[in-house]
Amino acid sequence: MPHSKRLVEFKKSVNNKFNVYNSLFLNLPYRNIENVGMLIPLLLDQCQKGLSSGLNPQEILEAFFQNYAHIDSEKDQIDFMFRIIQYVERQVVLYDSVEDAAFPKLQEHTKSLSIKDYFELVDKNKSWDKVSKKLSSFSARLVLTAHPTQFYTPAVLDIIEKLRSLILEDKIDDIDVALQQLGLTSLINSKKPTPLDEAKNIIYFLRHVYYNAVGDLYAYIKENMNKDDFENHNIMKLGFWPGGDRDGNPFVTADITKDVADELRLNLMKCYYNDLKIIQKKLTFKDVQEPIQKLRSNLYTAMFDSKKTVGYTDILEPLLEIKELLINKYHSLYLKELENFIDKVKIFKTHFATLDVRQDHSKHLLAVETILKKNKVIKEDISELSQDALVDILINKDFTLKAADYSEDIIKDTIINIQQLKSIQETNGEEGCNRYIISNSEDIFSVLFVFGLFRWCGWKKEDISFDIVPLFETMNGMDGAENTMQTLFNLPEYKEHLERRNNNQTIMLGFSDGTKDGGYLKANWAIFKTKETLSKVCDKNGYNAIFFDGRGGPPARGGGKTHRFYAAQTKSIANHEIQLTIQGQTITSTYGTKEQFIHNSEQLLTAGLSNNLFGKENVISKEHRKLIEQLSELSFSKYDALKQHDKFMSYLENRSTLKYYQKANIGSRPGKRGNKKKLELTDLRAISFVGSWSQLKQNVPGYFGLGTAIQTVKNEGRLSELKKLYKEVPFFRALMSNSMMSLSKCYFELTSYMQKDEEYGAFWNILHEEYLLSKKMLLLISGSKILMENEAISRESIRIRENIVLPLLVIQQFALQKIGQDKGFKDEYEKIVTRSLYGNINASRNSA
Repeated sequence: MPHSKRLVEFKKSVNNKFNVYNSLFLNLPYRNIENVGMLIPLLLDQCQKGLSSGLNPQEILEAFFQNYAHIDSEKDQIDFMFRIIQYVERQVVLYDSVEDAAFPKLQEHTKSLSIKDYFELVDKNKSWDKVSKKLSSFSARLVLTAHPTQFYTPAVLDIIEKLRSLILEDKIDDIDVALQQLGLTSLINSKKPTPLDEAKNIIYFLRHVYYNAVGDLYAYIKENMNKDDFENHNIMKLGFWPGGDRDGNPFVTADITKDVADELRLNLMKCYYNDLKIIQKKLTFKDVQEPIQKLRSNLYTAMFDSKKTVGYTDILEPLLEIKELLINKYHSLYLKELENFIDKVKIFKTHFATLDVRQDHSKHLLAVETILKKNKVIKEDISELSQDALVDILINKDFTLKAADYSEDIIKDTIINIQQLKSIQETNGEEGCNRYIISNSEDIFSVLFVFGLFRWCGWKKEDISFDIVPLFETMNGMDGAENTMQTLFNLPEYKEHLERRNNNQTIMLGFSDGTKDGGYLKANWAIFKTKETLSKVCDKNGYNAIFFDGRGGPPARGGGKTHRFYAAQTKSIANHEIQLTIQGQTITSTYGTKEQFIHNSEQLLTAGLSNNLFGKENVISKEHRKLIEQLSELSFSKYDALKQHDKFMSYLENRSTLKYYQKANIGSRPGKRGNKKKLELTDLRAISFVGSWSQLKQNVPGYFGLGTAIQTVKNEGRLSELKKLYKEVPFFRALMSNSMMSLSKCYFELTSYMQKDEEYGAFWNILHEEYLLSKKMLLLISGSKILMENEAISRESIRIRENIVLPLLVIQQFALQKIGQDKGFKDEYEKIVTRSLYGNINASRNSA
């Protein structure tokens, strides 16, 4: 269907409905809320006009208070701004609910390739044999992460779900009541969530959305495959980081990891119990009563008591027994419903989602060094040992570790956690927890330290049932990745370990620190080249390279249109599996409802499959590679100069919301690594780094340096080469499209007052000039008249969302100005800045 039909549907199902339901906010049970609701459109108008005419936020709001709101007292003005924030936060929730409700309707007018379209394409090409072979082994894994930008409580998530279903039925009276309930329900955490709280919030989606969504998707694929015996229960897998990801988060302890593993299993048992209860109402036949009742009783016990577990075979065998009875004695009545349930059991087993463990390499170095000192292998420092001697110790030397023998908490916890992983595998199955990821990997010891720690914590070499996954996230780590992996593959003991892991080597590249370190284009190009190199080195050694991408989230962190990214891969990159992280609000915005989950999972699968089976093969010529390399280096040079600018870190600290991320009760993780007094870029977590640029509406990590790079090449008289590169190389085009999304969410007018700032005016101008240049150059090489020209729906959605939060952003900047002037009410203004983070994060949906 043409884009225009989709846009008409969007205006009808989203824009118009939002405007109608938005008027119901005037009934919200807040003091003087009617006044706020009526003044917000006026405030939006004044913000837009004021910013475009060069007024700063303070001038805009002071004029508004005097001329329209008639509020003279500063205390009353602060109170009014808090009410604006409360109101806008709820407008964002309503808009999300309306947009989610419209999703199925909008998909009727999309050109996206669904599984159904894919099967029709297969039929047309008479290629079922090739496809069924690929589908029988292909797999996609969505890994839900603990990044602190999804902070709605389960109570609010329930209201959002209720609103969505009521909007689908246009029940305006019930919507009115639900909005009143929303008005009285706190949208934010009263205290910082623990890692267990974070895990429970995301398990909510596993239980209420993903359990049925994955089951339905699998049932559809199985039913429409041209193959009677199709069976690939790993085609859509789920991974889980909350409770296992201890990188930079001292609050994730061994106890938390164990508790989260229990939560995953207990919630899965609840899903199984509910399904079985529904099936039992249909299977009223005499001979099935005993096995079904016994299983139901076992599940009932296991879903409340974490010490009482039901094994995978204990669940599956009674169901297979019932299946035989249905076939042999009861005319296969309700057999399909039972088989769908059996397939869910085969998909989720007893783990629900695989709990990954992640830790920074430096913590393992500390642990190994401390253990070797205690055992008198070294005196002070690991550098006393040669590389060969250290390798031999890690692979062959035996120690028996007791956590109580060590005083440092991190050493104790590392030992306890690795020792307890056996018991997690016993209760949740091997797939319950079988991956150990090492952040900031830069050499072979990132992997071997973990291998050695497992051995010393009581695991025999042959029993280490874990994939040890290096995460090469810095430019330095990626540059040395080929040599690191080849050196590991040369070790007989590591080769034996990989043989026991089905000859699969999982590798993470870049993640969020790559872009922070190397800039947007260089980081993404480095990841692409490193994937090609590692695909070759793994293939040469007889291993399957499986790449795990840190993708879910904004383009500035490597995200963007995920299916576009995977469809753009070349055949020189291993494509055995697609694995990616989904973080923050992307969990709710892209995979938050059953319809969204199925659609976006289908996009993921078809992108990965089509890349290998259909269409023109993606090849990047030597000339195109050389040009991308040149652009990459030019953009990095510009970005690196910005990082080295003496105002770079102080601008973020003093003119952005950076320090307020830590004050917001968003996530359990500290905002930076380590405890240094002076803030350094390397210590900054990507969430707060990218998020701060987003709150400023400057989005620097998503494009900075691109404009300069493209203009430099253009000035060499090579514009036609640039246009050809954009047209012919899907990988480059996907990166540029994601960058255009970042640029479209910029709004420098918000901070234009900073150009007159004595200290930061020149720095602000550097940012603004590169924004303007990047926008101009990307439009030039793409041949577009406006950003995101072919994505009218996304463009319209961004426009509405940006309008909803503009008053909130102006209030945030006003509060930052007031704090800088230090004339009183500092605590109140700091609270305004902190509170205003939430609405903007949610409205942007992928802002942090």
